[in-house]
Amino acid sequence: MNQKFNNIFKGDKVIWMVFFFLCIISIVEVFSASSGLTYKGGNYLAPIFKHCFILAVGFFCMVVTLNIKCKYFKIATPILIVISALTLIWVFFAGQVNNASRWIEILGIQFQPSEIAKGTLVLATAQILSAMQTDDGADKHAMKYILVVCGIFVPLIGLENLSTAALLCAVIFLMMVVGRVPAQQLGKLIGVVTILIVAVIASVMILGKDEMPEDMSNNLTDKVATIDTPNQQGNNTGILHRFDTWKSRINKFLYSKEVPPEEVDLDKDAQVAHANIAIVSSNVIGKGPGNSVERDFLSQAFSDFIYAIIIEELGLAGAIFVAMLYIILLFRTGRIANRCENNFPAFLAMGLAMLLVTQALFNMCVAVGLAPVTGQPLPLISKGGTSSIINCIYIGAILSVSRSAKKNIAADDEQTASSLVTT
Repeated sequence: MNQKFNNIFKGDKVIWMVFFFLCIISIVEVFSASSGLTYKGGNYLAPIFKHCFILAVGFFCMVVTLNIKCKYFKIATPILIVISALTLIWVFFAGQVNNASRWIEILGIQFQPSEIAKGTLVLATAQILSAMQTDDGADKHAMKYILVVCGIFVPLIGLENLSTAALLCAVIFLMMVVGRVPAQQLGKLIGVVTILIVAVIASVMILGKDEMPEDMSNNLTDKVATIDTPNQQGNNTGILHRFDTWKSRINKFLYSKEVPPEEVDLDKDAQVAHANIAIVSSNVIGKGPGNSVERDFLSQAFSDFIYAIIIEELGLAGAIFVAMLYIILLFRTGRIANRCENNFPAFLAMGLAMLLVTQALFNMCVAVGLAPVTGQPLPLISKGGTSSIINCIYIGAILSVSRSAKKNIAADDEQTASSLVTT
């Protein structure tokens, strides 16, 4: 029996523990936060059963992935690049869900191509950095090839999901830092990106409308919600149709001021206002699992703002515990990467960990009001479909790397022991 369990739960035990803690918290909090779905569907258990099923599928995919050797990830890279590029182009012209084309459907399965593209770009970057490593760091041409790959994916993702594209760029930049790309090149890249960001923001502020149309949702997140049940189909209305949303978010974040509680307009700023109420009403210690009140008013309580519900129910201790799980994931992956003999698995594991952790930290910042509202779910905790399964696959890839790193350590220990005996 123990042997069977060991065959399933291969890889780093700490990563496994982090994964299971995140899943347990996800099941409890999604069940608590899905009151709106329960009311609409008329079935109390249906939402959580669906979520558990998705987590089970994700777990199966994770186990399959962790049993794949790292060398096969390299072989899959060109195939994934082609698939990701084609699906991103497809979703741009024939996407669906809430006026934001993020979804496509194949054989009855709806998924977000951007989720696959993120992992593909990390995989390609890891392969480029590992192939072009020298004794003095990455070759000076490495950045050029990375930017070429980024030029394929980032614009396609950014047209409909700017926050996802921005976080992905941040992860790729951090990977280049870890991959020892020359500091001079990184400095020039920062300068160019800064100019581009200023140009984009200026374009948004000039071309975007000051107010959203009245027939649209009162809160910004509803428009770009990451719910995994598309409810509206249709083609894009043009690239500029996203500028209104971006401008509204920038204005709300930059020009917001303190408003007395009695003057808050709960109809105009429903998401942010109710998230703040959830945090404040936790009274530090929390109300206890399942006792949230604001879940009935937050339309994305189970997704974008689930961290606010966690704070309301579990208090400050629960909020810190969840944040620490992601930090542990990052540092543990760093330790695994440090043990790798080859560069590719080390860069791949670090890239995937940073992808998960940066998204998690950004989601938390949005929930507590430190970042503008976007539409980023909390990885492995928020209710999801494609994103949850893909995130499980990322964890599986990290566990696969930990397996090879563990073998390297065991071989080194055995060689050291043999040397001592011989001596």
